[in-house]
Amino acid sequence: MSLTVQTEQRADMVVVSVAGELDMATAPQLQDQISDLLEKGRTRLVFDLADVSFCDSTGLSVFVRAKNSTDDAGGTVRLAAPQRGVLRILEVSGLVEVLRTYPTVDEAVTAQEPALD
Repeated sequence: MSLTVQTEQRADMVVVSVAGELDMATAPQLQDQISDLLEKGRTRLVFDLADVSFCDSTGLSVFVRAKNSTDDAGGTVRLAAPQRGVLRILEVSGLVEVLRTYPTVDEAVTAQEPALD
């Protein structure tokens, strides 16, 4: 199965809508899109995962790399609307604690950043 990636500017966030299977074969396509956004100074990213039917460790590593890159640039990465199977992978891997995850894109876009201690 193929992967489609579309972007949309919403407020100060870029919503990256991902659809299909995110695995070793398709992860480079998403990574290229993220790299392009970062090169353009877009460091506040929301990944809409509503249409991602599968995500393996390669896909998870793309999100971790995106978070590390945006953190370094003072930005943020948020995940939105993962299907049950993808959410389960995030939970089992412990990444749901690292990658802010929201039930909807709207909630991810409008969420306030937690205060730094």
